[in-house]
Amino acid sequence: MLPIVTPAPVVVSHGDAFRDLFDNQREFRHFQNYLTGLMILENKSMANISNCIVNSADKTNLSRFFSEAPWLETKINDRRVDYMLEQTAPQHRPAKASSLILDDTLCEHVGSLFEYVDRHYDHCDNRYPLAHNLVTSFYLSGAVRFPVDARLYRRYEEITQWETFVHMHFPEHEIPKKQKARQQFHKEVDETLLEDPLFELWHEQFKTKISLAQELIRSAIDRGIPFQTVLMDSWYLSEALVKTLADQKKDWVSLLKKNRNVECHSFTLRDVEGEVIKFAKPHIKVEDLVPLIPKRSYKKVTISDKAYWCFSLKVRVPSLGKVRIVISYDNKDLEGLYAILVSNRTDWSAKRLITAYLQRWPIETFYQDSKGNLGLDAYRMRTSEAIKKHWCLVFVAYSLLHLECLPASPVRGKAKRVCHPIKTIGEACRQQGEAVIEALILYAHDLLQRGQSAAELFAMLFAKQRKGVAAS
Repeated sequence: MLPIVTPAPVVVSHGDAFRDLFDNQREFRHFQNYLTGLMILENKSMANISNCIVNSADKTNLSRFFSEAPWLETKINDRRVDYMLEQTAPQHRPAKASSLILDDTLCEHVGSLFEYVDRHYDHCDNRYPLAHNLVTSFYLSGAVRFPVDARLYRRYEEITQWETFVHMHFPEHEIPKKQKARQQFHKEVDETLLEDPLFELWHEQFKTKISLAQELIRSAIDRGIPFQTVLMDSWYLSEALVKTLADQKKDWVSLLKKNRNVECHSFTLRDVEGEVIKFAKPHIKVEDLVPLIPKRSYKKVTISDKAYWCFSLKVRVPSLGKVRIVISYDNKDLEGLYAILVSNRTDWSAKRLITAYLQRWPIETFYQDSKGNLGLDAYRMRTSEAIKKHWCLVFVAYSLLHLECLPASPVRGKAKRVCHPIKTIGEACRQQGEAVIEALILYAHDLLQRGQSAAELFAMLFAKQRKGVAAS
């Protein structure tokens, strides 16, 4: 319950870049205060942030800042991205050495009062929690890394109110609970449902994660983000997305699902005796291909002191075209789990493909930092517009903190040596908190010097917090 008497230093240093996007000084102060609360307070609710800001209005005013104030998160995000590109110009690499990463995360909640909240599949825990599913694009260029944009994914059944229309048009049918049976039921009823003009209207508004990812790619290009390669997991690897990247002349590296087929006529594979393996069928699953590869065909590749044993092959994958796949183990005995990477860059070596894909990890740490340190999933706003504004300000907080994590401008000709931030987002948050505490001490000292009693000072600093506790 830290009394805050001034915005965090990083907000003071960079906040003016956003000042003209707010109608008045009060809105701008809410912007500064909310960013500060996200960065340094453990409890990041609007009520707690409002209670901890000594010279601010109550929670109701902050709530209206999200629900009624006319500022637009799209304009804030546009300004943030432009500002980050400008501020990191000395550190980021050329476009050919930079990547755009695609991924999504779940912002889980208890209760269904949040607009568009729904049950989404969590592949890590094999469950369906109530959550919002946020699809994000993330820029990576050497030590420079920050989110670019985001889209809220809404499930087809939620956006079309599918169950309601099924009960309306098929009242005698029970909707299956299990996934496979439910998918089959969709095939049986959806054609009839689409004859309903209202259902068709909702149907047309649905966007898959693939289509959202395509929007994010085109948006990044329109913004002038300097990147050449897109990194993604197997969820996003589709014919439509690959076509979009081909149209934009972008490279890509992805994981490949083990059950994907490759065309047997597109490659030659020899057994342990050196004889060409002949296949009875035109296609073979990658998981069935792996056991046929002789162990001696795997080569050791070392990346950042970590060894991988890899086999690389040019193949044709239906719907993807000619690609290079890399089968990789983390041990020389080729035991246990293995990963399969795939890329349109058939000229890249196994080492280069693995090196490129390992650069996807920063989006995972971004999600961890944004949730653990900045409250990405800690909102209590109920409308989607207010929630999007919260996500926007979390992105701003992360980006401004990241500027504090970058090394000084590199010496001319030595930019390639700058590969990683010099501190973590968590460390940057702690430093901002220490600076706010220092400002509080100096503020209290000044008032005491002017003759205010310690009791009066203490009462003033904690008045809003005591009122909040009493009200609860």
